[in-house]
Amino acid sequence: MQTETPPTNKPYEKPDGERRGLIIVNTGDGKGKSTAAFGLALRAHGRGKAVKIFQFMKVPSARFGEHRMFEQIGIPIVGLGDGFSWKSQDLEHSAQLARDGWQKAKAAILSGDYFLVVLDEITYPLIYGWLALDEVLETLATRPSQVHVVLTGRRCPIEVIALADTVTEMQLVKHAFQAGIPAQRGIED
Repeated sequence: MQTETPPTNKPYEKPDGERRGLIIVNTGDGKGKSTAAFGLALRAHGRGKAVKIFQFMKVPSARFGEHRMFEQIGIPIVGLGDGFSWKSQDLEHSAQLARDGWQKAKAAILSGDYFLVVLDEITYPLIYGWLALDEVLETLATRPSQVHVVLTGRRCPIEVIALADTVTEMQLVKHAFQAGIPAQRGIED
């Protein structure tokens, strides 16, 4: 490892633009997309801001660690799906759940009632063709100016990336699953 000298001068000028709601995308094949979005939800909630989380691939009855914690602190988290697509008994039903869920998420975004709306794993119903990309883009573009929206999931459509203000791509370097280590409570769920 090579060490470096810490900077002693600020490496940037303070922006002078207007504060407004942002579109934030966490995408890529690496781990941490949802976790980063949940971190923003906690940060906003800690500042007394209204937050709502929609999970497009999780079942409404999911009880992962984030569900338990968000329930305790009062952040609504809504499962809209029926799990992994490869476990689905009826993909058209899965698609309809996504469409119905989108209507709920769209209403929350457009209501202006929330400082932050998280659309967790929304890229999957988009890339499967279950949701109309144009409608999602229009909703994001016409939302109230103070509403922040975070979208997560692999292979985010380029049109969403183009509209976004901040995009982070989580790059897979190494994952325990590749070494045969199964998902673990408290890490993956």
